[in-house]
Amino acid sequence: MEKAQHLFDKLWEDYTTRNPHAKQVYDLFIAEGEQVVNDHIAFRTFNDPRVNIEIFARPFVNAGYSFKGEYTFEQKHLYAKHFELEPFRNAPRIFISQLILEDFSPFLQETIKQCIDKIPQSLLDSEKLVYSGNSWGTPSYEVFEKLREESEYAAWVYVHGYRANHFTVSVNELEKFNSIQSVNAFIKKNGFLLNDSAGEVKGTPEQLLEQSSTKSGIIDVEFEEGTFPVPSCYYEFARRYAGEDGELYSGFIAKSADKIFESTNYYQKEKKQ
Repeated sequence: MEKAQHLFDKLWEDYTTRNPHAKQVYDLFIAEGEQVVNDHIAFRTFNDPRVNIEIFARPFVNAGYSFKGEYTFEQKHLYAKHFELEPFRNAPRIFISQLILEDFSPFLQETIKQCIDKIPQSLLDSEKLVYSGNSWGTPSYEVFEKLREESEYAAWVYVHGYRANHFTVSVNELEKFNSIQSVNAFIKKNGFLLNDSAGEVKGTPEQLLEQSSTKSGIIDVEFEEGTFPVPSCYYEFARRYAGEDGELYSGFIAKSADKIFESTNYYQKEKKQ
């Protein structure tokens, strides 16, 4: 667990530094006397063999994590796996998704290939890859916009690179806010926007998992053409339920996760983030 914790600390430092709105949400719970436990941490990548799920999972597998489940998102052309660290109950799950590049245009495929080509081999071989950010240089806003036409996911990674896409508050471990609805009300009361694609709550108690998330914070990013505001990362909330065996459900629901992905879709900032 100690080796894994070192990774988590690096990931959290990068996540909160680049996404001050996420730290603000975290601080709100702490101010209420809550202990925030991470349900899972998610990452985005591509099915290029140099940076695919197996490569991304290496530092976590080396820290004791093992494969637990796989998921397909046909509409978004994504495939994902999740990993767990047993027997540490409060160790966050690791969720890694990858975009199926061959399902897209030659432009998207070539753009992403050129980005990966620029990643130093020493970094590709390093466990630091998972929190290395954008190592291929200043992005083009024109390219970002063109990528968005095909895949918001690809556009997001093109700009932000490799880092935690989101952390997730375990609602099960909260005391004052013991339902996903009370968490959502608390978040909105404090001026943050929720991802309302297919409703603010994804999943049901019958499915053994309810999820919600903020919309990504908007940050200013330096592009070749100037500085523009774009969505960064988001904060998720998950409430798990026990199955017939009495154990909390530990996996994910593809239909719900499909909508959670949209938390980073481009939008115009309207109020406090």
